[in-house]
Amino acid sequence: MIWILVFILVAIFFYFYVYKPHQYWKNAGVQASGFPLPIVGNSLPQIIGSLSMAEFIEKIYKTQENVRYLGLYMGNLPVLILKDTELIKQILIKDFDHFSDHRPFIPSESDPLWGNNLFALTGPKWRDMRTVMTPAFTSSKMKQIFLLINETTENFAQHFEDKNEDLISLNLKETFSRLATDIIATTAFGLKVDSLKDPNNDFYLMGKEVTTFTAWQIIKSFAFMIIPKIYKEFLLFRIISIRIFSEEISNFFRGLIKETIEFRESKNIKRPDIIHVLMEARKNNKEDTMVDTERQVFKNVTIDDITSQAVSFFFAGFDSVSGCMSFTAYELAVQQDCQNKLRDEIMKTLKECDGKLTYEALAEMKYMDMVVSESLRKWPNAVATDRNCTKPYTIEPKYPNETPVHLKVDQPVLIPIFALQRDPKYFPDPVKFDPERFNSENRANIPPFAYMPFGVGPRACIGARFALMEVKCTMFHLLRSFKIVPVEKSEIPLNIARRSAGLTAENGFWFGLQKL
Repeated sequence: MIWILVFILVAIFFYFYVYKPHQYWKNAGVQASGFPLPIVGNSLPQIIGSLSMAEFIEKIYKTQENVRYLGLYMGNLPVLILKDTELIKQILIKDFDHFSDHRPFIPSESDPLWGNNLFALTGPKWRDMRTVMTPAFTSSKMKQIFLLINETTENFAQHFEDKNEDLISLNLKETFSRLATDIIATTAFGLKVDSLKDPNNDFYLMGKEVTTFTAWQIIKSFAFMIIPKIYKEFLLFRIISIRIFSEEISNFFRGLIKETIEFRESKNIKRPDIIHVLMEARKNNKEDTMVDTERQVFKNVTIDDITSQAVSFFFAGFDSVSGCMSFTAYELAVQQDCQNKLRDEIMKTLKECDGKLTYEALAEMKYMDMVVSESLRKWPNAVATDRNCTKPYTIEPKYPNETPVHLKVDQPVLIPIFALQRDPKYFPDPVKFDPERFNSENRANIPPFAYMPFGVGPRACIGARFALMEVKCTMFHLLRSFKIVPVEKSEIPLNIARRSAGLTAENGFWFGLQKL
């Protein structure tokens, strides 16, 4: 009798947690990709590391032609992949109020330092923080921050010029991550750090730890994303908390921010950086913690809020920006004609601004913009972005073979940036690095929403101009003195790392800086 009961319980569990979830898209009248496996859904290639996240999503993207969307199962979680640029525009812009949040990949309460940053915040709290942060990224602020970035990148290039070597072989990703550390230190934290001369400084080591995920962290985050109901319903999963930042990291940055704020307030120091903008918001609301009765949102900015935003910029700068620098350098090393053309523009710009780069001169560099834009097309910082349905929504049929698709609250949609930007329908010969795609004539022919390396709409990356300025300044100062060349350890063509959360090279970016 007991075995019959066990069998019934197992059958019930199998039906509700294994079989039924994978019937979702069939019942919804949506074409799904492949055959989902129990528990893991379509995600097995990613789990076992046979494909990178970028390659995995691109492979799914290509399974169905001539459809506006298709279904995918991330474990038991049904995800709708958007392929049609008009539909993407509809969801990211026109109907943004139905898709205003990202899907959380950890419970916000398990790591408040992560949960309070601009990317992770949701609803009215996100809107308030976006409003607070926006003044840090206006043109006037970018012009001030340019001075800090330009000085840091100039010192970076000078470090290698001072070496008594004609050819310096480097792992560019590691080298650029040190530069990114120094830039974030000065622009977000108001600190002077030199991670090349002092390679084991606390700031760099903490940044490295911030962007390094253990296998256990990844497993727990994956479990939360694909089976959130089980995570919420079972005590064992709630006890095993998921954290992005360890206690050591949290305490380090909280202490650093607190000390910085106290020092600036005592000395009345003002710097053109992110902390200053957040300090001003905090000062304006320090004595007035009014609550908006309509939305029930506190208006005060806390030290934890400031720390969260600063650390999230560290997170983005350390990995994403250094990645963009690395891919750009890789393409220029492979395409020496592009590198020579860019260097010609650099030398012309230097002459026009009397040997000292200015904010306005950098902004006028058309070929530089074309090179970086093409690098971001072929190697976007984010291989995909997502939105969580916050209010019930229906995708109305457009073609005869479509039926209405009803999306529920908490239903995620995925925008496959990497796949879109390598779709030959939008970019002919997509694996070719061709900056001319972005000249003034050709750029106008790129369909809107086929190119979006920083996202689009109200939740687009707030630091896009900041990141572009970092990359352009770095390329400017490196190429004025060096030629980026392949070396013995260079991997051409490079292979995408299969077990990395972000887009990077499997065997590093080993290239040489050859003095001119």
